[in-house]
Amino acid sequence: MEPSSPSQLPALLLDRALAGSKSSLGRLMGLYSEYLKYVASSRMDDRLRRRVSASDVVQESFYEAHRDFSRFRGDSPEQFVGWMRRILVNNLMRVVERNLVAAKRDVRREVSLDRLRRGVEQSSWRFSALLASDEETPSTDLRRQETQTAMAAVLAKLPEDYRRVIRLRNIEGLSFADVAEQMDRTSGAARMLWLRALEQLRAEYAGTDEE
Repeated sequence: MEPSSPSQLPALLLDRALAGSKSSLGRLMGLYSEYLKYVASSRMDDRLRRRVSASDVVQESFYEAHRDFSRFRGDSPEQFVGWMRRILVNNLMRVVERNLVAAKRDVRREVSLDRLRRGVEQSSWRFSALLASDEETPSTDLRRQETQTAMAAVLAKLPEDYRRVIRLRNIEGLSFADVAEQMDRTSGAARMLWLRALEQLRAEYAGTDEE
């Protein structure tokens, strides 16, 4: 029996997964797929994106989570997402090491596991704050987790340049000057694109609340 409220679904699926349901575990992971893709992408520079997609890193993380789910010691969706982020960090580290080593670069000078872990957490917080007001402080409560999941699904449907400007500005935390350089635009054009992207994101997200 499905829950009466979508907000209850993650907890229900987790309970079923802990009871041994593989299909519920798969559905639970699917809820966070787009969110994890955006977080992974925010920690991959253009060199890595040309070699490996964020989707590949997330799929590898899902495989490992399925395989090692018996090691999960939490009992809430929030703890599950935190566990998934830790798996994602380890896979991102392996991707960085493989590709930088292949390019004959010194990995230790460019990245460390702790630095990558902090970067993923920062990206996650920025993602949480995308639709928040300036007065709000990102937290890991259930409501914010629901927002992350729904917002990631909306973001995935936006035009590519909208997705990119939001990722660069809000999730990676770049200045408008750096966003403009990355997107080969003027700073003013980058700002206008960002404003239009946020406007559409908020409109589309508000539409999901009405459904």
